[in-house]
Amino acid sequence: MSVTPRWSRKKSHFPLLAVLLLAFITCSILYNEFSIQQIHESPDHGSTPTTPQTSFTYVKPNLPNGASGMVLEVLDRFSSCNSTRNYSGKKIQWADPGTESGRRRSARQESCDVFSGKWVFDNQSYPLYKESDCPYMSDQLACHKHGRSDLQYQYWRWQPHNCNLKRWNVTEMWEKLRGKRLMFVGDSLNRGQWISMVCLLQSVIPADKKSMTPNAQLTIFRAEEYNATVEFLWAPLLVESNSDDPVNHRLSERIIRPDSVLKHSSQWEHADILIFNSYLWWRQGPVKLLWSSEENGNCEELDGLGAMELAMGAWADWVASKVIPQKKRVFFVTTSPTHFWSQEWEPGSEGNCYNQMRPITSEGYWGSGSDLPTMRMVDKVLSGLGSKVSVINITQLSEYRKDGHPSIYRKFWETLSPQQLANPASYSDCIHWCLPGVPDVWNELIFHFL
Repeated sequence: MSVTPRWSRKKSHFPLLAVLLLAFITCSILYNEFSIQQIHESPDHGSTPTTPQTSFTYVKPNLPNGASGMVLEVLDRFSSCNSTRNYSGKKIQWADPGTESGRRRSARQESCDVFSGKWVFDNQSYPLYKESDCPYMSDQLACHKHGRSDLQYQYWRWQPHNCNLKRWNVTEMWEKLRGKRLMFVGDSLNRGQWISMVCLLQSVIPADKKSMTPNAQLTIFRAEEYNATVEFLWAPLLVESNSDDPVNHRLSERIIRPDSVLKHSSQWEHADILIFNSYLWWRQGPVKLLWSSEENGNCEELDGLGAMELAMGAWADWVASKVIPQKKRVFFVTTSPTHFWSQEWEPGSEGNCYNQMRPITSEGYWGSGSDLPTMRMVDKVLSGLGSKVSVINITQLSEYRKDGHPSIYRKFWETLSPQQLANPASYSDCIHWCLPGVPDVWNELIFHFL
């Protein structure tokens, strides 16, 4: 029943004060709902400082000795903040990439969008290598070795809607790499893509003509006859951080220098082809910011998305000022999705990636494991770099592959409790990817664009 006619009667059943109060509450609810909707729709959602800012201070990043000219202490896992305050509102002022940078490179500039398509079962052409044939396989990704008996996850080919991906050719790829350094830079997901690339390439190199350095922050696979290397640099947050140890990086708090990639760029700057990623580590709560101008160990705190935007700015400054596209190729790999909630693709279920054996077939499926505000921020940064960066958009194609994760079929370094062992879904890895598998297709995309 509508309340309006009752309000229009000469004798109201409600005191005027009650009517005004009800109207105020209604307006407040509508305003709050509108505000929440705007926050979720805003491309800058998450980068808002913890306290309102009326103005910003812009910081020039990547100064050799910091803004004050002092020699900076290198962050490591023993670093800590002497104090922590709210985010001050500083922003990164990265270099102008120049008019010669042109339009951003992506598949959408071609006649066909290779990132839009479907997975096709193909047990004739795939897998491109056998898990047991790759001596550099990681126990974290060797799912068959660790008990996964269904191998269908190895047999799926990515098929763009209106064209074909360039067919993988290992000899042609080595010729593209002859005399060059190919380097992956990022976190464990990028390390998985690096292992995939090594496994795709190593089979044609004689045993006495190839080598792998011991696991370190920079790990290098060498192929002597091509005078080429395929390398991985552990830099999960791109900028310098206290998590830069490739082994001991499980810390209670993350501390970054949001205005400097110099520690890592000193190792990646001479590579000919660079493949970057960064996402997952920004999803683990607030981040402590230790600016290069700070002399007393006083940190600021910011949410993950805001901190990632600062780090992306420092990284973009290096790309804008140092990369000449004719001499160096730079790729950025977008978000690798997770599959922790089966109710997102199978309403009413209560599982995750455990025991999933087939891809999702619903076109355009998008789960909660890929954060849209983060992707909008990254897209904004990459768009400002023009043709200096080529984007490898793995997100949508990987969203379909709920079946491609290790779940319980990998080596776990921590001891599992009896309760976990009784409930496999409780400790399933729904972040990383089995090999052979989805990351091989990411590398086919790299081959396609090279």
